[in-house]
Amino acid sequence: MERRRHEHDFEEEWREAGISRGYSYTDYNVNGRNIERIVEPETVEQVFKNLEVPSWRKQITIRAMVTSIVLSFVFNFVICKLSLTTGIIPSFNVAAGLLGFAFVKAWVSLIEKFGLLKQPFTRQENTVIQTCVVAASGIAFNNGTSSYLLAMSSIVADQADRDIPTNVKSLSLGWIIGFLLTVSFVGLFLMVPLTEMMIIKYKLTYPTGTATAYLINSFHTPRGAKLAGQQVSALFKSFCFSFAFAFFQWFFKSGSDCGFSSFPTFGLQAYSHRFYFDFSSTYVGVGMICPYMVNVSLLLGSILSWGIMWPLIEKKAGIWYSADLPANSLHGIQGYRVFLAIAMMLGDGLYHVVYIMVKTMVNIIQQHSMKRKEATVINTHFSNQTLESMLENFDERRRKEFFLKDQIPSWVAIPGYICLAGLSIGVIPVIFPQLKPYHVLVAYLMAPILAFCNAYGCGLTDWSLASNYGKMAIMVFSSWVGLENGGVLAGLASCGVIMSIVSTASDLMQDFKTGYLTLASPRSMFFSQVFGTAIGCLFSPLIFWFFYKAYSVGDPTGSYPAPYGPMYRGMALLGVEGVASLPKNCLEFAIWFFVAALLINLITHLLQRYETRYRIYRFIPSPMCIAIPFYLGGYFSIDMCIGSLILLFWGMKNKQMANDFGPAVASGLICGESLWGVPAAMLSLAGLKAPICMKFLSASTNNKMDAILSGL
Repeated sequence: MERRRHEHDFEEEWREAGISRGYSYTDYNVNGRNIERIVEPETVEQVFKNLEVPSWRKQITIRAMVTSIVLSFVFNFVICKLSLTTGIIPSFNVAAGLLGFAFVKAWVSLIEKFGLLKQPFTRQENTVIQTCVVAASGIAFNNGTSSYLLAMSSIVADQADRDIPTNVKSLSLGWIIGFLLTVSFVGLFLMVPLTEMMIIKYKLTYPTGTATAYLINSFHTPRGAKLAGQQVSALFKSFCFSFAFAFFQWFFKSGSDCGFSSFPTFGLQAYSHRFYFDFSSTYVGVGMICPYMVNVSLLLGSILSWGIMWPLIEKKAGIWYSADLPANSLHGIQGYRVFLAIAMMLGDGLYHVVYIMVKTMVNIIQQHSMKRKEATVINTHFSNQTLESMLENFDERRRKEFFLKDQIPSWVAIPGYICLAGLSIGVIPVIFPQLKPYHVLVAYLMAPILAFCNAYGCGLTDWSLASNYGKMAIMVFSSWVGLENGGVLAGLASCGVIMSIVSTASDLMQDFKTGYLTLASPRSMFFSQVFGTAIGCLFSPLIFWFFYKAYSVGDPTGSYPAPYGPMYRGMALLGVEGVASLPKNCLEFAIWFFVAALLINLITHLLQRYETRYRIYRFIPSPMCIAIPFYLGGYFSIDMCIGSLILLFWGMKNKQMANDFGPAVASGLICGESLWGVPAAMLSLAGLKAPICMKFLSASTNNKMDAILSGL
């Protein structure tokens, strides 16, 4: 009785919102028995069945587009900063959905008070905003300004001692925007004809898209809207704290190795090996979002590399490599850092590519086998149906009805892909003369197969392997073109072509899954994808250029080392030169790390399949995450582990509150410090420096400094 009274408390609120009460008095005949009782439907569409679904044109509103532009700028800025520092970027789907809902809901509530509201805010409009922001953020993630495009620049080429004119290209805002506009839309048209097959026929889950849909659906219930308001409040508070703390830290950083970000938390010796807590709110927030084993894997990689391997290899200076080489030369210690990380990443990537392809083929075969078995079933009895399946069928029928009603015709999608591919074949060789039209044609012939595999695999496992396909393209095209003909640039540019198509294809299917579960029209979803992609193609290069002019981007000792730039160039060098470019014994180490990555993944999947009692696979580290600190050091992994500890202790105290508010607080921490980068960069461009340099010296060094100063 107590539970029933609690539900009745919300009856009036639900009725005022125009939403089905959540239960109804119904007569059902199940297995020959009449059931007359209060039936509590567990499905989403039963809750929303009394609300009108707007047409696809009404789902695209001016307020939705304005909100999308604002949020796209914010998340592009955040992603750009993260990609230029460590390259570890968490999912911002929760933050994008939450902020999109909060902004429009606040606007709707305001104009409703003045009697000017013409159209209510629906979950379909919320989905359009979400799709647009994610599309723009996807461009920021895959645009290459921190990886394959930056790897073309002289600052990265100088680190590799391969400053050959045919393999270096000066970065320019004009050709970067032109390149992105040329390659970023092709993947959208490629996968449109396959949406019905992927989502309805194969019923692929697309976990991120499904989770986002349930989040948006929950926002548009009275209880969900109340929780969303509290989450926005928590996000805003953590944002203000993070922004204010970053502003405070700025006063103490007037030069390199100054300020809280250079605090030798564990001593000066540990600091020299990049082990310290740098007081970064951003990566504390990232650690709160990332799974625990990701953060532990990063810390393990930091200890393995900077705590053990690099100090031992540095003792071989003058034996394995020349002791006179600069610290950032790929022929010296930097070569071991970069190429061992590449080996482990390639091993991890290759395993997952093969795994996803095998899983895709097996799943397709099973799907066809199940269809044949279902076709042989002639007699179906109503007595085998349960009330739950009846309600589920209602959801499926309603979703299919709206999803199939506004499908984008194939006669638009297929010619669109052909025309855009033809445009790319003509434009890309103009931007990159090292790539000939037939090279680009081969890339676009490969792209549909890779895009299908990635989109299908993403639907099964939630893994997008776009970067792995891009790395394989680097190796193939750089070796094809050759060093003297500009193979390094050719490989890097082909990586951009493949990555853009493959990543866009999987992102599109994730968003279509969200739209399917929220009854958003495929046409409004496609429009928001195109609009978001266009925004991303403009915002992400402009924001990168802002950083590029204000800071020394790509400098391994600076604030924005852009670790993937040297790694991608190292892969291209491997493609054109082979193992001759590696320092002594680096090849042997690389092979061992490559094999180790394969074995770790194999063991993980075997345990996941056959050991279900203790689920030991949860405690096996990720090879990809182990490899990331090889180049950067351990400072950010310590930040992220602190974020994990905060979330762990919070969950021990109040698990439900940690689950509800953890992502919001983390997003505020990330966005606050990241957006401080705007005024900080403006101050740097204006030549204004912080008034204080807080620096830490050893006692002996300090005594020497005192003696020098006293003698003046």
